[in-house]
Amino acid sequence: MQIPLELKKMLEGDCGLTKQKAARLVVDLASTAGATEFIKCTHAHVSGVSPLTGGHGLRRFLEDLSGDIDASVEIPTTLNSAGCDKEKMKEMDIQTEDFLEHQFEIIHSYSKLGIDATLSCTPYDRGVEYEGIGSWAESNAVAFSNSYTSLITNRESGLSALSTALTGWAPKWGLHIEENRVPNVQVIVDCELEDMADWSILGDWIGKQIQPEWNLPWGLMPYIVGLPQKISFEQKKSLTAAAANYGCPMLWIDGVTEKPFPNENWKPQGELLFTNDDLIDRYEELSPNGQVDLVVIGCPQASIGEVRTTAAAVRNRMELGERIPDQRLWVFTSGYNHELLEQEGTLDVLEEAGALILKDTCPEVTPYNREKYNHLLTNSLKAEHYLTSGLNRIPTSVMRIFDCVHHAFEPNLSKGERPILDSKVKEKFPTNKTFKNGDLISEGSGLPSQKDWSVIGKALVTDVPITYLGYVNRDTGVIEEPGHPLDGISIGDTILIYPKGSGSTVAPFVLMGLIYTGKGPKAIINNDVCPLTLPACSLLNLPYAYEMSEDLCLELNSGDELEMKLKNGVVHLEVLNRLIKD
Repeated sequence: MQIPLELKKMLEGDCGLTKQKAARLVVDLASTAGATEFIKCTHAHVSGVSPLTGGHGLRRFLEDLSGDIDASVEIPTTLNSAGCDKEKMKEMDIQTEDFLEHQFEIIHSYSKLGIDATLSCTPYDRGVEYEGIGSWAESNAVAFSNSYTSLITNRESGLSALSTALTGWAPKWGLHIEENRVPNVQVIVDCELEDMADWSILGDWIGKQIQPEWNLPWGLMPYIVGLPQKISFEQKKSLTAAAANYGCPMLWIDGVTEKPFPNENWKPQGELLFTNDDLIDRYEELSPNGQVDLVVIGCPQASIGEVRTTAAAVRNRMELGERIPDQRLWVFTSGYNHELLEQEGTLDVLEEAGALILKDTCPEVTPYNREKYNHLLTNSLKAEHYLTSGLNRIPTSVMRIFDCVHHAFEPNLSKGERPILDSKVKEKFPTNKTFKNGDLISEGSGLPSQKDWSVIGKALVTDVPITYLGYVNRDTGVIEEPGHPLDGISIGDTILIYPKGSGSTVAPFVLMGLIYTGKGPKAIINNDVCPLTLPACSLLNLPYAYEMSEDLCLELNSGDELEMKLKNGVVHLEVLNRLIKD
């Protein structure tokens, strides 16, 4: 591995402890990815800002960095959305103790590192054209930039993007390499898509079709045919944001995206057909059944076009002399778009009607007052995905913007008791696991930054990815995802074995928090390179292994007693005792 001189100096501690930690993580990531080169990045975007998402793991980690006066970013770096609009705290009625104080603490720590506190989850929507190689850690932004712009970025975690920001370097791997930017699934769309929510449903639907036998080392990357040739910015944004729920880092739209299409010999690993029946079925599943307490628009943060569409729907009701009661409509947008929309008068229309306009924050990272809000309505499947997760666990329905606005004006439009989240029946995740017997010895790789270690413990095994943010309890370590094979089981004090992480790029902070408090696993083994898991293991020195000689997700049972050792960079694993099946 050829380490650039600049990065090598950081690795040796010549530039301070913080940059040394960051350099170690960059090199660990390179090693696990099999990268032999490093690439200079032009821009970074760091996630993990809201106390709701990052939690105590984020705050403690940033506190550790804040004492290093030499710590500063090497490249232009922007910051993801916060958990509140500091100017609208009274209206948001956040009940979480010390939330604003913790939020200021986090933003201040990032700012001390030289990061531009843009507080936006849509860095591609602020009048700046980014080019070259980026290191972005907001999943919707990764999918958007790779699909529609000239910026190329892997799907980074908040920690790996921060490490690249502090060093300026990233391993050259994954989507940095042109031959890896190839679609792996074909999607045929056989219906008309008009509203933004239609496109959001399509993106989410595609992600839900992932099969365990598909080999997706860089994530789901669909090639979509059957869509119109003219697609608005808002439609593009809705599609990629929802597809990113399930790890999609980029996609192709026939006749729209300019990225090279694979040669004529290309064969997808799967073919999917999305019909009008699929669209109707999803709307029926997602439609509100019971009283709606609050309507939220802008996840990811609403574009100018999305806010204008909302304002147009509001204006239609205002002309009838109506007004939104109790600020039942919250519109989230970036500070950049807020300023432009304020200048043109669009925000005046919404506020005059009784809507609450919020900047610098996003629906999924905001803690809601559950005495008031127990059923949300939105136009975004990204919002629905995370709001219904353990992050907020709020029943969330989805409709088109005009329908959402009607519900904001009419509290009794959907009558009846509020839905209960746990009442939603979730299908079991597909799994290929079967019970295994017999001896097993396996070898794999460890992290360059970790010295020799030895661990004995009980295995906790799944062949389904684990989503830390929202689906692993940050206080107990219990997996809370209906349908997941490990739902209801704690990862604490186990040798945790799973293919890779999925979901939000803030995942490492959840894992770090569990490690800090002793609720995390003893060791982790991933099949694939996992930028959502490895950073926490690297920075907190949790034993980590990958690319074992056998697929341990299938060859081991939860409850098997294992011994793992790292020696000279090689991980040796042996089954000491097999679980006895009842």
